[in-house]
Amino acid sequence: MVNVLIIGSGGREHALAWKIAQSSMIGSLYIAPGNPGTSLCGINVPILATDFKSIANFIVENSVDLIVIGPEAPLAGGITDFLQSDSRLQQLLIIGPSRKGALLESSKDFAKSFMMRNHIPTAQYKTFQKDEWNVALQYLKSLDPPYVLKADGLAAGKGVVICSTLAEATQELEKMLLWERFGQASQKVVIEEFLNGIELSVFVVSDGKEYCMLPEAKDYKRIAEGDTGPNTGGMGAVSPVSFATPEFMKKVEQRVIQPTIEGLNREKIPYLGFIFFGLMNVKGDPYVVEYNVRLGDPEAEVILPRLHSDLIELLLAAAHHQLSDFHLEISSQTAITVMLASGGYPSEYKTHLPIEGIENLSNALVFHAGTILEHEKLYTAGGRVLAITAMGNSLEEAVQIAYQEANKIFFPNIFFRKDIGKDLLPL
Repeated sequence: MVNVLIIGSGGREHALAWKIAQSSMIGSLYIAPGNPGTSLCGINVPILATDFKSIANFIVENSVDLIVIGPEAPLAGGITDFLQSDSRLQQLLIIGPSRKGALLESSKDFAKSFMMRNHIPTAQYKTFQKDEWNVALQYLKSLDPPYVLKADGLAAGKGVVICSTLAEATQELEKMLLWERFGQASQKVVIEEFLNGIELSVFVVSDGKEYCMLPEAKDYKRIAEGDTGPNTGGMGAVSPVSFATPEFMKKVEQRVIQPTIEGLNREKIPYLGFIFFGLMNVKGDPYVVEYNVRLGDPEAEVILPRLHSDLIELLLAAAHHQLSDFHLEISSQTAITVMLASGGYPSEYKTHLPIEGIENLSNALVFHAGTILEHEKLYTAGGRVLAITAMGNSLEEAVQIAYQEANKIFFPNIFFRKDIGKDLLPL
């Protein structure tokens, strides 16, 4: 039996805990710090994801065999390097790259230069710092609208801004570079050409040499219907994706995934964990928009329910360099996730609002993203509150069930997009 510790406290970690708890190999399952949803799958541990010392001690004291790191912040902060350097943890299997591997996500500039070095298709770009303000402005003027500005560092999914006019882009660049709108994350800003296409999220589990493809998903980043308004951490997702045809996915493997794995090898960056490829399908050709070094959220909530295979078996195969022998079984059903958010998100929003109606759901999974339990009563504790995931034999059926179930839940100022998955429905 395998004792597992999951690091994190959001909807992605609840989905991981839900799937890992079903494994025939699970011994004890711990989640640090977890949330009210993860406590239904395993034991929540009151340790913050960034408290590496306490995590290491907990692993020793509770004979943890396998650790799965959910969010990006501890990976960017070097949790894997910290645990690997602890002489007590030499047998520990760690799903999550080193700080160097995490640069694929924690530095947009590193990721873009990595893609250029390894001939991976991506948008043309340049990176600028505060003292290069005038040059940055000139580069902005050389591009055609719309304009894409990205904070170099981590900004909780909100560090990418798309501006339709030069005036708007100039104002946004000033906020990011000169006023440090995203703090340290925007001390460097990447300006890149706009790719006109449709987005797709592709995931692999990799041991740095081999990889295993997970189901693909489409994420809905913008706050409002019709993909309008500011970017969020994600308002919903769907899997599978109709335009991810075998022909297109073959291009993704040959042009994106394989060169990425080969590039990591060439640059001597050891890697064990998930790689998320944020892609743009531009007239049938894949371009990389971004890398993440962990599962996406809310994509984890649609791809994990589609796995028939045992997740612990898959992660052990990666850790023991046996991925080439692993056959992943995936459900043919469609999964759709609708994210229930607090009014005002991604700007100012209220928390500690009472949540009602979860017990009325009979046909969908509920993953907790931002909730807290007090005196056996559930309250909101974040901007994205609950992820409702429904499965159906068709996209139409999944959409219908998801919204039917989402409408059973209530909290003051509840908000969710009404069009998740509907853009992919046949006309």
